[in-house]
Amino acid sequence: MRQKIAVLGAGSWGTALAMVLVENGHEVTLWGHHKDQIEEINTIHTNKNYLPNIELPQALKASETIAECVKEADAVLFVVPTKAMREVSRSFNEVCENQPIIIHASKGLEQKTHKRISIVLEEEIAANKRKDIVVLSGPSHAEEVAVKDVTTITAACSHLASAKYVQAIFSNVYFRVYTNQDVIGVEMGAALKNIIALGSGALHGLGYGDNARAAIMTRGLAEISRLGVAMGADPLTFIGLSGVGDLEVTCNSIHSRNWRTGNLLGQGQNLDDVLENMGMIVEGVSTTKAAYELAQERKIEMPITEAIYRVLYQDGSIASVIKETMLRDYKSEQEF
Repeated sequence: MRQKIAVLGAGSWGTALAMVLVENGHEVTLWGHHKDQIEEINTIHTNKNYLPNIELPQALKASETIAECVKEADAVLFVVPTKAMREVSRSFNEVCENQPIIIHASKGLEQKTHKRISIVLEEEIAANKRKDIVVLSGPSHAEEVAVKDVTTITAACSHLASAKYVQAIFSNVYFRVYTNQDVIGVEMGAALKNIIALGSGALHGLGYGDNARAAIMTRGLAEISRLGVAMGADPLTFIGLSGVGDLEVTCNSIHSRNWRTGNLLGQGQNLDDVLENMGMIVEGVSTTKAAYELAQERKIEMPITEAIYRVLYQDGSIASVIKETMLRDYKSEQEF
């Protein structure tokens, strides 16, 4: 069934997902706010700043205006940075004239409010301008999806029919989507794994090996689960695609901006310089602050997150916070 789908956000992940949808025979329009980028996509069929050396399908169209992009759309996919989600949602709400399925594939927590992205969308988009809100998340790098590498991710919604709709429009021979009804768990896993990826990269930059990376991933997963369950998530979600799956791929790949940022910090580079040169948003930096504050409010113990927060926001030495974390009070692995 051919669908008309709008993708809001022309970064690497938005573009890669748009390519999957075009591959599946849907009519897809991609929105971005840079005129030169939109012209490049429509005329040269590339998006070199975000997906170098990738040729985009000619059927993929791009637009500078949200109104044109979402007109008569059956589904609207939001793939913008967390900090822009509320503004883009408001813009969509102003121009939307029908009631599409809303999907988001962004990973983070809103600053100050600490709200999950689906909550932001729910607050900003009127009920009569959305059929449902579905979260699309899991272990995936845009660079690999764009070359049709095998990828499996999750579509999460409390209403299973909506999750199955998203599963149907995206799934194909190289891109497989599973359904899940635990929206909280999927969103929390997606957001919090970026924090652990920063730490994993920092350990690599300092010269630590596989033992240290295994330690931060497994104990990091414990922290993710601890906060997620306190927010209402199903603990089983964190051993699935949007939990350990996304954590593994983000903590071990040069494609991960969060890992690369941590790696450069571990080598001694300045955070401001790293972020300026990265060229794209590093969600883990802002998510660390939101998660740290959320854990403090709820009295949830998250020592790795706290250590990374100290490095990012309190000028803590990476070497010293590692030492302090290792020498914390000893306890059982099963303590939750």
